[in-house]
Amino acid sequence: MPFTMSNGVRLAYDEAGTAGAGPAVVMTHGGLADRRMWDHQFHALAEHCRVVRYDMRGLGESEDSRGAFARCDDLLGLLDALDIERAILVGNSIGGAHSIEAALSAPERVSGLALICSGLTEYDWPAEMTTEVGHLIGDRVPPERLARYWDRSAESIDPADVAVLAEVNVSYMVAGPKRSLQDLDPAVRELALEMCRNNFMRDWSVPQYQERFLQPPIIDRLRDIAVPTLIVNGVHDPSAIQEIADLMAVRIPRVTRVDLEAGHLPPMEAPEETTRVLLEFIAALL
Repeated sequence: MPFTMSNGVRLAYDEAGTAGAGPAVVMTHGGLADRRMWDHQFHALAEHCRVVRYDMRGLGESEDSRGAFARCDDLLGLLDALDIERAILVGNSIGGAHSIEAALSAPERVSGLALICSGLTEYDWPAEMTTEVGHLIGDRVPPERLARYWDRSAESIDPADVAVLAEVNVSYMVAGPKRSLQDLDPAVRELALEMCRNNFMRDWSVPQYQERFLQPPIIDRLRDIAVPTLIVNGVHDPSAIQEIADLMAVRIPRVTRVDLEAGHLPPMEAPEETTRVLLEFIAALL
């Protein structure tokens, strides 16, 4: 497994395909996952493109988060480190938001965007979403203990608490509010739970850090996205995430939208369909 330095941090990544044989495609995972979520797409797209997937800093096998940084700078720095002049950026969840930031920061480096159940940085999430998640956690992790985890003041982290948070997030996001964990394929469910547990434990085990986001906020700049954009929506995703897909479909000028039978991680839950729509999108750019 290779590593490279980007924006002052060591990032783990995988690369496949042949440079020059097709467009470069760079995949950014969501906050619940790591680069393993792209297994199907990574191998399938490598038959047509140069493909890179990486772990965001502080997640997977990349170096810990520290200080102040912008994840879109990490992404653009990865392109520099791997001598990728221009790429199609594929992002899931918050990884989609960072891909949008990169496209707005350096439009000459991006030839297309594929946003899969994308979030938006500095988005004002509806209160009912927080309430629903809080209800699922209930008293399983007392609020005061959870607050200490988030502000990094806890003396230790109970793995049982991490397991609860992972279970709630995978149930609510990956399966979706109207489904249960048992609706997920067992292999998808177990990998999603493992990645989510790892991410919470890792994030709560480091000192506080500060993420910087593009200004003005990207929600106010969606009309400035000049490249062809694919929006993939999971029909079982929480409604707040699907509303972002609706918003982007209206505001981004050159957009194609596809709805898939999945929750928040279509690349894992609907791998063949996700790969197919990505290949169609990439082919249309050539």
